[in-house]
Amino acid sequence: MLAELVVRNFAVIEEARVSFSAGFNVLTGETGAGKSLIIDAVGALLGSRLDADVVRAGATSAQVEGIFLLSEEARTQLAPALQEAGVPLEDELVVVREVSQAGRNLARANGRTVPLSLLRGVGRSLVDVHGQTEHLSLLDRRQHLDYLDAFGGLMPRRAQVATAVARVRSLRRRLEDLSRDEREVARERDLLEFQVREIESADLRPGEEEELREEQKRLAHAQALQEAAQSAYHALYAAEGYSAFDALARAHAALQGIAHLDERLRELLSSLETVAAEVEEAARALRAYAARIEHDPHRLEQVEERLEAIARLKRKYGDSIEQVLDYARQARERLSLLVSGEEERQRLERELREAEEEAGALATALSQARKEAAAALEEAVARDLADLAMGHVAFRVGLEQGEDPLGLPVQGRRLAFDESGVDRVEFLVATNPGEPLRPLAKVASGGEMSRFLLALKGALAAADPVPTLIFDEIDVGIGGRSAEMVGRKLWKLARRHQVLCVTHLPQIAAYADAHYRVSKEVVLGRAFSHIQALSEEERLRELAAMLGGPRPSERMLATAREFLSRARQWQREQQA
Repeated sequence: MLAELVVRNFAVIEEARVSFSAGFNVLTGETGAGKSLIIDAVGALLGSRLDADVVRAGATSAQVEGIFLLSEEARTQLAPALQEAGVPLEDELVVVREVSQAGRNLARANGRTVPLSLLRGVGRSLVDVHGQTEHLSLLDRRQHLDYLDAFGGLMPRRAQVATAVARVRSLRRRLEDLSRDEREVARERDLLEFQVREIESADLRPGEEEELREEQKRLAHAQALQEAAQSAYHALYAAEGYSAFDALARAHAALQGIAHLDERLRELLSSLETVAAEVEEAARALRAYAARIEHDPHRLEQVEERLEAIARLKRKYGDSIEQVLDYARQARERLSLLVSGEEERQRLERELREAEEEAGALATALSQARKEAAAALEEAVARDLADLAMGHVAFRVGLEQGEDPLGLPVQGRRLAFDESGVDRVEFLVATNPGEPLRPLAKVASGGEMSRFLLALKGALAAADPVPTLIFDEIDVGIGGRSAEMVGRKLWKLARRHQVLCVTHLPQIAAYADAHYRVSKEVVLGRAFSHIQALSEEERLRELAAMLGGPRPSERMLATAREFLSRARQWQREQQA
C-alpha cells in the first residue's frame, strides 16, 4: 500500500506531505485546488514521464517521494525485478522521482538509481490508477485470463494443465531429437562405430601407460643400470679383501675377542652383525637385478610404439586411458540408442499420444469451468452495474480458441495451447445500448468508465493482487442514490485493497475511512496548494461545504451529519 506521499515544487504545490490510511481514502477540494496533481504525483512514482513544465516557478527541480509498504506476496512478486536492478528488497519500497528545469529525469528505488521502465513494471504490481490507463492492469489483456481463473478458483486446475503441457512438450522435444535427418543419423552412427572399434582394438588397460613408461626407461638405459648394479655388487661383496662385507668382517673380528670386557662393545658388535647381514642381502639383490637386465632393442621399439598408439587415442578421446575408455562407453550407449531408435520412437509416440489426450482432457474441463466462471463474473458485474445506475452497460468475458495442426486434441479438433490451456480471454464492454462489444482497452476513459471499472474491480476484489486502487473522475455525471452506492462499493473494495478516490460528492466522501482536503491559496500573487488530513469536525464542515460553498449553513451541516451517520450505520451493519 501507499503509506506516505511527499511532493515538493510540483506545479502549484510547494511542499505537501500526506500519510494515507490502509482503507478507503478520499481527496476533496474545490475545482482547480490541485487534487489531480496528487494523482499525477502518484503517476510519477509509477514511471510516468515528467516534463520540465511541472517544476514550480523559481525552483530548480520538482520531486515526488512515495513509501510503499510491501506485503509478503508483493515482495515475492517484485523480488526478481528489484534484485536484477540491484535494489535492496525490504519491507518498504521508497520511490523518488525528480525532474529538473532542464528536463533531466531521475528515478530512485530504495536509494538506487533505476530506469523508468523498472518503475513502470513495479508500478503495475503496486497501483491501479483508474483515470490513467497506462497504470491500469485491467486494460492489459494478458492478465484477463489470470483474473478469470483467480475469480473462479481455477488456479489448481490450471496448474494441472501446465504440468500436462510440460510433459507433452518434453516428449515432443525427445521425438524431434530422434527424428533428425536420416543421413545425419547414419553419419553419426558410422563415426561412432569406427571410434568404438578403434578404442576396443587397442585393448587398453587402466594404469597401462604408467607401466609402459617405467619399462621404457629401463630398456632405454639397460646397460647403465646393469653396470651400476654390478659395480655396486662388487663394492659391497665381490672385491676380495676390499669389499664392504670384508671390512665389516674385519671389524667384527677385532671386537669379538674383547667385547666381553665392556657391555657397550657387545652392543656395537651386534650392530655390526646386523649391518653385515643387510649388506650381504643387498649384494645378492644387486647381483640378481644385474642378471635380469636385458639389452632388448626390439622390446623397446614395441613399448614405444604402444605408447605412441595410446597418445594418438588420448589426442582424440581424452586426457587419460580412463577417459578414453569412458568415451568408448558413452559412444556404445549412443550407438545403442541410434540402433534402437525406431523402437524408442514408437514408444515415445505412444507416450505422446497419451500425454496429448490427457492434456486435452484437462484443458477441455478447464475450458468448461472457465465458461461457468465467466458467466458468474458477468452476473456479478451486471449486479454492480445496476447498483451504480449503469444497467445500460454490457459486459462480457470473451473466450476464444484457435485451431492449430500442432495443437492439443480437443473434441475432434487440434487447438493452439500453452501452459494455461487452450483459451484466450478478453474482457469486452459496450457502454451504450446498440453498440458492439469492444475490448476493454479500447473503450474511452472518464467518469462512467471509472464506475464500470469499479463494478469490475468489486467483482474481482478477491482475485485482484494489486494492493492500491486509485479512482479519479468516478463521480462525473452521477448524484443522489448512485453516488451513495459508489461510496458503499468503494468502501467494500477497501476491505481488500487500499483505495484512494478523488471526488466532489459528499455522498461518496462520507463512506471514507480517511478524508483529505486539497486547497489552494494565493499569496503575494503566487498560488499554493496544500493537502490536509481532516479531523471529524473538519470533515463534517468539508462535507457541508461540498453541498453548497465555503460557508455552509446549519441545514448543510445537518445534511452532512446525516450522510456521515447513514454511512456509519451501513458500515456497522456490513461488519456485524
